[in-house]
Amino acid sequence: MKRSRLYDIWNLMKQRCTNSNRNDFSRYGGKGIKVCDEWKKRFEAFRDWALSHGYQDDLTLDRIDSSGNYEPDNCRWVDYKTQNNNSSHNKYVTYKGKTQTLAEWAEELGMNYFTLQSRITKRHWDIERALTTPIKER
Repeated sequence: MKRSRLYDIWNLMKQRCTNSNRNDFSRYGGKGIKVCDEWKKRFEAFRDWALSHGYQDDLTLDRIDSSGNYEPDNCRWVDYKTQNNNSSHNKYVTYKGKTQTLAEWAEELGMNYFTLQSRITKRHWDIERALTTPIKER
């Protein structure tokens, strides 16, 4: 399976956590995120887990707890949208008892993400105003 997409995912996962020369090391290994010994030592162990846990070519490896390690109980296969909403870089907003990422609020409201982000971070609108003010048509 070398030179397969799955092999590349395995290799990049290990590199992000161990190679301090990588640009993204600070977000993974630099934060203490590790790959479990079983996966780190044997591609076959990772491959077997992946194939029995829903791996598909259109999915990406996601850590359920984005500050946790790469290990069987903390990983899953998801689409890119789900993975992006599980990033530690997301801004979460709570309104009327419901907490979501800005991207999730924008989608729910039919609003452009960057419009919503600008309202909150650049214009400093309060959350209610940012979420409830209609978009002006041009």
